[in-house]
Amino acid sequence: MRTGLFLLAGLLLLGAAFLLGKLFSPNYPGANLVATVAFLALWMAATGFNMWVGVSKAGYSVADELPIFLLLFGLPAAAAIALKWKVF
Repeated sequence: MRTGLFLLAGLLLLGAAFLLGKLFSPNYPGANLVATVAFLALWMAATGFNMWVGVSKAGYSVADELPIFLLLFGLPAAAAIALKWKVF
């Protein structure tokens, strides 16, 4: 359940980043690229923090947490790159 909620949060953050990029693109043509890079950096930090909490506080090993990290980061990141490539 927590993984699904985390994925939903990532997709909502992606939507917010692209909305901001779209809003600023008339004045700043590179806003979509900045929004994509900012989302990826922010999402990497959030999922990295989630992995750190799982390893240090919950007692999971890095080998246990790595597939979850890759799933949580990879799906929204792939969606961001696909949106940037296809839409903008």
